[in-house]
Amino acid sequence: MAVNLKGRHFLTLMDFTPAEIRYMLDLAHDLKAKKRAGIVNHVLKGKNIVLLFEKTSTRTRCAFEVAAMDEGAGVTFLDSKSSQMGKKETIADTAKVLGRFYDGIEYRGFKQSVVEELAENAGVPVWNGLTDVDHPTQILADMLTIEEHCAKPLNKVKIVFSGDVRNNMSYAWMYGAAKMGMHYVAYGPKELAAEIDMEKVEAARAIAEENGGCIEISSDPECLKGADAIYADVWASMGEEAEIPERVRLLTPFKVTREMIEATGNPDCLFLHCLPSFHDFDTTMASEQKEQGYDIREVTDEVFLSRNSVVFDEAENRMHTIKAVIVATIG
Repeated sequence: MAVNLKGRHFLTLMDFTPAEIRYMLDLAHDLKAKKRAGIVNHVLKGKNIVLLFEKTSTRTRCAFEVAAMDEGAGVTFLDSKSSQMGKKETIADTAKVLGRFYDGIEYRGFKQSVVEELAENAGVPVWNGLTDVDHPTQILADMLTIEEHCAKPLNKVKIVFSGDVRNNMSYAWMYGAAKMGMHYVAYGPKELAAEIDMEKVEAARAIAEENGGCIEISSDPECLKGADAIYADVWASMGEEAEIPERVRLLTPFKVTREMIEATGNPDCLFLHCLPSFHDFDTTMASEQKEQGYDIREVTDEVFLSRNSVVFDEAENRMHTIKAVIVATIG
């Protein structure tokens, strides 16, 4: 059956069938090949999109802008300082206005309810660039990267997320893995695992079972065995400095090291990260925390810069998969 995503929102991978996700990945592979070959189609000529950013980002903003402009679309960027959304104008009113100006709206911010309210009122496709509980565009990029570097099909791949298993990347991977029949392990401290939203976990597990996949939560390093990829994310972001001592205490045993890669028993185990990453002490935040006695690196340079690491291919693939989402929904 042909897949048609024209006019669809992209809020979470839970809204899509495995065939529809497969379609977006295949389209991303095709668009990436065309870009590298210098083939320009401008399928979005005459279209315009707007990017609403309540949270800053390097990769998400650049990926959306370049992806849209590559295909001929115009782009407007609005951050929290240049929009009245949620302050002097309701989210619903903002969506209704922007939907009359633009063919698609991207939102990157905090509450999932905001991107959902935008979708309910915009009248045009709305794309989730990140919320506190999901990051679907990143998962598409991660899957594309795994397909480029792993000989196995996705439904034979085991991926282990090591760290704070309650964060948006862990949930987003849970959803993506469930849809594509993958083996996903959330590997982190028992104290944080106890705080996972089990309603979301059980929903993902039910879908995973339908698709031949598996969703696990573990604090046992035995779960690393047989992993095809290990995933990490930062332990603390700007503004969360007060939480750093406790996070370092809990998460240091789950830092991605050469020993962790070796524990998989797979010398070709991939290392993935959504970036930015604390892998050395050359950033202001990592350096300042080191001076206070806290090592906030979630991965060592030995892994981050190794042949196992595909983080920069992964970062590039944000653009290609986001382009696929835009083209599929408004092209």
